[in-house]
Amino acid sequence: MTAPTVKTDLTPERPTHRHRNRNRRFCENDDYAAFTRRVVTAHGRRIGHGDIEGLADLARLAEDIDTAIRHAVTGLRATFTWADIAVRLGTTRQAAHQRYSTGGAP
Repeated sequence: MTAPTVKTDLTPERPTHRHRNRNRRFCENDDYAAFTRRVVTAHGRRIGHGDIEGLADLARLAEDIDTAIRHAVTGLRATFTWADIAVRLGTTRQAAHQRYSTGGAP
């Protein structure tokens, strides 16, 4: 059996150690977010061309995205302040806290 080959020109360099580092950059997140935006946009266009049955699924994606944001904020709260999070969300600290705190109303 041969070892799997990796196309090094297609694979970015990744650290071999797996420790948590607060300052570690997650470069692939920007590319992943851009890809996700393209997929959701294309899905909306396809529905707009006559797939009325798909409209409800597209609307549910908004709920899924809100759930994903809540998970992200919950994880980030271990390291970052509400002010840090609010700046990235383009809102005030109080608004971010009210919307995304575990004790706050949805």
